[in-house]
Amino acid sequence: MAAMASYRYLNSRSVGKLFCRASLRLSMSDLTATLHTTEGEIEVELYDERVPTTVENFVGLAEGADDYDGTEVGPGTGAWEDPESGEKRIDPLYTDIDIHRIIEDFMIQMGDPTGTGRGGPGYSFDDEFHDELSHDGPGVLSMANSGPNTNGSQFFITLDAQPHLDGKHAVFGKVIDGMEVVESIGSVDTDRNDAPTEEMLLESVEIHR
Repeated sequence: MAAMASYRYLNSRSVGKLFCRASLRLSMSDLTATLHTTEGEIEVELYDERVPTTVENFVGLAEGADDYDGTEVGPGTGAWEDPESGEKRIDPLYTDIDIHRIIEDFMIQMGDPTGTGRGGPGYSFDDEFHDELSHDGPGVLSMANSGPNTNGSQFFITLDAQPHLDGKHAVFGKVIDGMEVVESIGSVDTDRNDAPTEEMLLESVEIHR
């Protein structure tokens, strides 16, 4: 599952940090999540009232499935299909997977169980956009995709405003704490494929209700 074109924006990190702090709004819901990474913790609010299917998908892949009949995978089931073995799994997908794509001043991307940028949960679902949600600054949580209606498990966090992504990628949350961790990840050395030269992992995602 591919992501996005490699754009670069040259706004200073300090300006981005000030913008992020100034743009934090009151939470749209009581649903938040902590992304535990090898570089530190990132706390995000989730816009479940505005984009319920997208958030339901994220929560399901974060928590896995306690009660699953084994018949189908999809948003909200917590079940997914291993892209390498084809096995249906109910353990959390977001466990010890690579932060596989990093572009300075643009975004950091993760959520692929293969760590290649081409993997996913074995299903896709339609884009879910909301007029009040946009890529208006750093810290925006949004779905990666390979075209219209191809959302799966991969997502990214912006390092600066990316208005060209509006209407193409579904925003479903915002960083409310730990933006310094996002910025630290976003500044590491990468190879020609935008992969970090040292291993960085999303260890788990903890949902708070």
